Amino acid sequence: MGKGDRRTKRGKIFRGTFGKSRPRKKKKNKLTQTETKTEKTETNETNE
Repeated sequence: MGKGDRRTKRGKIFRGTFGKSRPRKKKKNKLTQTETKTEKTETNETNE
């Protein structure tokens, strides 16, 4: 059970792969950031 073992977390890190013992982290949505920018520009246009 070490770096050469594909089933362990350490082995997954060593190989650079993902699986049950080392799942991928979920990315945060960038849509919320772009939506807030468009809302700000829309409010500025209505104020003018």
